Amino acid sequence: MSSSDDLLYFNGVDGESGDYETQPLSLDALAKVAQGEKLDPEDLKDLKAKHEAKTSGLENFAAKEGVDVKDLASTGWGVIFAASDETKTPAVREALRPLLDHRRAQAAKQKTHYYKEYSGKEAYRPNETKNDFLTRHGTGPGPADPEKVPYYLLIVGDPEAIPYRFQFQLDVQYAVGRIYFDTLEEYAAYAQRVVQAETQPPFLARRATFFNVSNPNDRATQLSATKLIAPLSASMAADQPDWDISVLTPADSTKARLGSILSGGAETPSVLFTASHGMGFPNGDPRQLPHGGALLCQDWPGPGAHKGKIPTDFYFAADDVSSNANLLGMMAFFFACYGAGTPKLDEFAHKMGQRPQIAPHSFLARLPRRLLTQGALAAVGHVERAWGTSFIWGNKEQIAVFESSFKRLMEGAPIGNAFEYFNERYAELSSDLSSELEEINFGGEPNKEKLAGMWTANNDARSYVIIGDPATRLPVKASGAAPTARPALATVTAPTPPAPAPSAAPTPSIASVEAIDSNEALTNYGIGDVFKQTKTNIEDLIQQLTNTLKQVMDDVTSLEVKTYMTDDLTTVEYDREKREFKGAKLRAMTRINLDGDVFNCVPERNGRVDEALWNVHISMVQQAQANRTEMLKTAVGLLGSLKSL
Repeated sequence: MSSSDDLLYFNGVDGESGDYETQPLSLDALAKVAQGEKLDPEDLKDLKAKHEAKTSGLENFAAKEGVDVKDLASTGWGVIFAASDETKTPAVREALRPLLDHRRAQAAKQKTHYYKEYSGKEAYRPNETKNDFLTRHGTGPGPADPEKVPYYLLIVGDPEAIPYRFQFQLDVQYAVGRIYFDTLEEYAAYAQRVVQAETQPPFLARRATFFNVSNPNDRATQLSATKLIAPLSASMAADQPDWDISVLTPADSTKARLGSILSGGAETPSVLFTASHGMGFPNGDPRQLPHGGALLCQDWPGPGAHKGKIPTDFYFAADDVSSNANLLGMMAFFFACYGAGTPKLDEFAHKMGQRPQIAPHSFLARLPRRLLTQGALAAVGHVERAWGTSFIWGNKEQIAVFESSFKRLMEGAPIGNAFEYFNERYAELSSDLSSELEEINFGGEPNKEKLAGMWTANNDARSYVIIGDPATRLPVKASGAAPTARPALATVTAPTPPAPAPSAAPTPSIASVEAIDSNEALTNYGIGDVFKQTKTNIEDLIQQLTNTLKQVMDDVTSLEVKTYMTDDLTTVEYDREKREFKGAKLRAMTRINLDGDVFNCVPERNGRVDEALWNVHISMVQQAQANRTEMLKTAVGLLGSLKSL
């Protein structure tokens, strides 16, 4: 964010329209948005406690006094799975086994309970808050106590299964990271390569590279180049004289150059820092999931010289990382909108009385995930929009948080602890914002510029997250040691496939119940009537579930997905009997029969296939298939459970 002529400018470019993701706003407009902010009392209590501890001189608030944050045997380490992923967890855990065993050996060296796996009954439960989770595990707000919950926590799951909000709040108190991959092979690759990087002598040269985009006539990137990258790189060079600090000129900060930097060759650094626009896309756009958060490079000629859709030639996405790239041991920091991920609902607009859906579901950005499978240990990025208030306050650069975090990281701290400074800033800003809003609620006159800046800074500070294990650290060689080549990436061993799922259970019989009921040898303790009623209830429930299962099977034999279009939603009505929309035009249809036959009606525009609409339609077909499959599994599983009664 920057100010000029009383307007505030924001990072992020819409890849479909070519416009800014958020149009410039006046101070007055943004201050009104901020005044509608409702801070969660429970969260605010924790944030204030962290801020008060910091101002009282307790520098190590995140972990209790006496804990050595560089020693997992002192801090503990834990992994959090999602209860909703129960069927997937065994296979994922097996794929992660090398990393889990490695961390167990480190964390449980002296006390076995310093290593924790939160799965099964211990897993994160749907809609659970941070404090709900901690209370269930015997602790609450305050410094992390590894006797109860480890300080370093790795979330395993997408942000639908374990929401971003839970991660944001847990990160205030603990050092938290997250991983999520589409395949077991990717989980295995990350796990095995983290262990590879940590179980041999340090090998990386002390080198940091700044990718320095400053697009023409673009206020946001010009400010990040002059007010963030320039002073931060200079500060790091002065503070870390044994590090090679390389700053690219804007002219060199192209897509091709970034590809070279991330190739695993001579240019690949230990630490990569980028500042640029991140790519945003409309909800449902076929590029949103694969390219959301991709880095817009210097190739973009700026908002004045380019209009319309942003071509892939202008930005660097996960697709652009070579499968041969060797990034072993590297860490990256992306200052870019959506650089770490995108929430399902808009975190900005709901302050104005609405919260529209901006993505089909919350998701992690593909680029950092791709880097992790190629050997990178972790990446730090932003969920949702990134704000210039990260480094500017009152039109002056404020980069102490960045300086402190990178100093700690470069001097050997695990990344989860190094970036505690961002959490401390979030706690401070939330406390200050709460006080400011309280004054306004009691009749105080709002300072528009102060309130607008404080509000955007608070949202910005909250949304930095770590993708990767928060206990990883840079495997750099000792100061003055001669550089060595990056070790070749170890061949990934495919994880052991999970045991085959049980076949679909037949309609359960209650013969076993009847046998018990008719057993004359049983002594009657006055529970016969209750038992008979229970048996009757189970019979009824089984029949209801059987009918439901039959209906599901009937639906599966004729799965049908239709996509409609209209330019006026107010005229659209849904006819429940005919199961179709009135007032909208049917533009695409797919029917899938149980025997495998697929019938498609493909949308056409000007004699050619409408690819954009077809891609949206196909994604809806895939989602419908997945939903139907999950429904079937749930019904069969429940019937199987009842059979065992």
